[in-house]
Amino acid sequence: MEKKKNQIEKLWSTIKDEVAISIKTNGMAAEFLERSILRYSSFSEALASRIASKVSNSDFTRDEIYEISKRQFSEFPEISNSASKDLLSFYERDPACNFFYQPFLYYKGFLALQIYRIGRSLYESNQIDLSYFLQMRSSEVFGVDIHPAAKIGSGIMIDHAHNIVIGETAIIGNQVSMLHAVTLGGTGKSKGNRHPKIGDGVLIGAGAKILGDISIGNCSRIAAGSVVLKSVPPCKTVAGVPAKEVGDAGCPEPAKTMNQLLGKN
Repeated sequence: MEKKKNQIEKLWSTIKDEVAISIKTNGMAAEFLERSILRYSSFSEALASRIASKVSNSDFTRDEIYEISKRQFSEFPEISNSASKDLLSFYERDPACNFFYQPFLYYKGFLALQIYRIGRSLYESNQIDLSYFLQMRSSEVFGVDIHPAAKIGSGIMIDHAHNIVIGETAIIGNQVSMLHAVTLGGTGKSKGNRHPKIGDGVLIGAGAKILGDISIGNCSRIAAGSVVLKSVPPCKTVAGVPAKEVGDAGCPEPAKTMNQLLGKN
């Protein structure tokens, strides 16, 4: 745990250094950057503040959401650890990301994931209505609707993060990448275990729909626009409507390479 804490502190120091340099050339944003990053002594405090600024409304004030989020970060230190791994995944996989502070401040995929993580911790603590409030606000603000009962690993990247739906009994492993308009949904109104189980290292292309209590094997690829209704073996690529196996994944870790081309291109 101490090692993880040190890693987060190192990441936070890097973010503050980046912002201090950026302020010198982006004077018009200096006050915003100071208010959002430099005034805080820790990664979790600044992230709690950013979450509060995005989801607060007349139902819960910014100060209330800030204090709730800070408390959850303190009681559930794994949230900060997962958030730091998510941040690293955005930095490493998105060629448009040049600094660690960019996802932290501007990427709705990153922020929606952290709102989910706070909501998940509240859900597990039987603060059900508050967790549903955070789910609702994330959907309203970002277009990312993740049920707080869903189980999501760390090192997750949701690129562009528009029209994302992740259902109640969905499970997502570690180091998964997905693009916009992805649905992990059910196939009817029956209760119980009804949503997909996504393995580690999976890449899910834009607009893909994965439906039902099916499994997607580790390090597989789901091509853009596919509708997946059957389980997918590990290290395979599926494409089409309905999706069919079209070959191997093409690399050991497709979620990290983000290569979505089919065949030998």
